[in-house]
Amino acid sequence: MGDLEPLARLRDVRGFVFDLDGTLVLGDRQNHGLRPLPGAVEITSWAAGRGLPFVVFTNGTTRTPAQLAEIMREIGFGVADEAMMTPASSAVRVLGRQGHRRIMVLGGTGLTEPLEEAGFEVVPPAAGTAADAVLAGWFPEFTMPALEAACHAVWDGAELYSCSETPFFAVDGGRALGTSRAISAMITSLTGCGLRVVGKPSLDALRSAADRLGARPADLAVVGDDPQLEVPMAHRGRALAIAVGTGLGGPDAYDGLPAARRPHLQVRGVDELLEMLGGADGG
Repeated sequence: MGDLEPLARLRDVRGFVFDLDGTLVLGDRQNHGLRPLPGAVEITSWAAGRGLPFVVFTNGTTRTPAQLAEIMREIGFGVADEAMMTPASSAVRVLGRQGHRRIMVLGGTGLTEPLEEAGFEVVPPAAGTAADAVLAGWFPEFTMPALEAACHAVWDGAELYSCSETPFFAVDGGRALGTSRAISAMITSLTGCGLRVVGKPSLDALRSAADRLGARPADLAVVGDDPQLEVPMAHRGRALAIAVGTGLGGPDAYDGLPAARRPHLQVRGVDELLEMLGGADGG
């Protein structure tokens, strides 16, 4: 599909990976009070009605995927639990493939519960606690003792993973600071360790979504608002990159960037994308 024109690729996609914040919904700084953006409910209904599978992948880990899916249904989306993904979803895939079993989680139940359900032993960031891996996510309660525990785990051989390395996420009225990057930066600065990102824009995240959809990454369309997340991730997997202007990335967000960092399609929002999809299939 990589050599086709963007509109032809859009017509032939086998599934969609939608971002959440700034693409389908906006919420407050704690990622609460979600409200649909124009065309968001309609485009997910359109995809479901045509048998095109989709997932909604957010880098937020304030809630479990099942909890987020329930909230999405409450505000009008027809989203099944299995169609909702967070970095916890891709972490399960990555950590399992790396052979890790004992995970120190710097985060709340939005991370710990999916890992426990997948059979991992989850341990807190407490002094003297050993782990195979340290996973940083949404953790506004982060403390210096937690930092010390995570560093000692890394010094003792644990590998460091981050849910997200983007500094911000879109909220109603602007942007809010993420915690994964800040926490990971402290640990890497102190220990000199490497870091692997399991959320967007990593290829791990896209491959996890593709597995869920039963398609190759190159056959998918990735739709999002953040110039640092969805577009780079799509290019890494040779997926169709579609940028919306309803979140962090405004109309000039990609000006001056090389082709490998620009979207294949740029629209004002998913409402305009839905119009294009309707034209593409004659509906």
